[in-house]
Amino acid sequence: MENNSTKWYLLGFLGCVWGSSFILMQLGLKGVNSVQLGSLRILFAAMFLIVVGFKQIPQIPLYKWKFIALTALCGTFIPAFLFAFALSKIDGSISSILNSLTPLNTLLAGLLFFGMSVQRSQVFGVIIGFIGCALLVLFGDGENTTENYYYAILIVIASIFYGINVNLIKKYLSDLKPLTISTGNFLIMFFPALIVLYFTGFFDIIHETKVQTSLGFIAILGIVGTGFSNILFFKLIQLSSPVFASSVTYIIPVVAFVLGYLFMNETLSVIQLLGALVVLVGVYFSSKK
Repeated sequence: MENNSTKWYLLGFLGCVWGSSFILMQLGLKGVNSVQLGSLRILFAAMFLIVVGFKQIPQIPLYKWKFIALTALCGTFIPAFLFAFALSKIDGSISSILNSLTPLNTLLAGLLFFGMSVQRSQVFGVIIGFIGCALLVLFGDGENTTENYYYAILIVIASIFYGINVNLIKKYLSDLKPLTISTGNFLIMFFPALIVLYFTGFFDIIHETKVQTSLGFIAILGIVGTGFSNILFFKLIQLSSPVFASSVTYIIPVVAFVLGYLFMNETLSVIQLLGALVVLVGVYFSSKK
């Protein structure tokens, strides 16, 4: 019973934190470019996790490091840059809605690559979800000429990587502590992210006021929205199923839309609201047992 209530608390908390991440990314992009944002987000999370979890590193068996590396790549490294590029062109509200395709892609990845059993309603949900995604991408661009909705495809790709990541953790890393997995992930990503950041010219502009302001938002994003939240998410995966854990994306669009409306003057058109509704209906059916 305790595990059952804990997983719901974790789900709600993560939904609120990750729903807030979209506005933090948008604020961060006011002072740095997309590649710098992605790198800095990883670096802040890595520094936090290495400090709090360094003693966990010896707990990772040598043969599991390949799975640690794969989950680092699929769960954080690639999506961090995909989201940063997408949010330089589209609203956080739309990004968060498309991110809710993660449970569908978790289901698809589980079915295709991890031997997960699937129900007819879940297949139905996958089809509905992708119809909603198509509505947002194909018709959203015509509703708002200041944005390029083809960048929304990057969010869809990120959700595919998230789906693969959840299945990898559940199948290959469930016997490790969440802090151990997270620390191993970010230890692997630290130096690649630092090298990428160096070649963007970031250290030539770090003294600028707008850059330093952005660093504050990115630090919160990296430490709370990535580092700390990753630990809790891995715990949620261990307490529940891959599809349940990825259903945190039900909550994210609500939080992201409210914050976007209050602080970034974001709105959704009728066609976008329809697409969002279709996506969420699809996600609901994909998660049913």
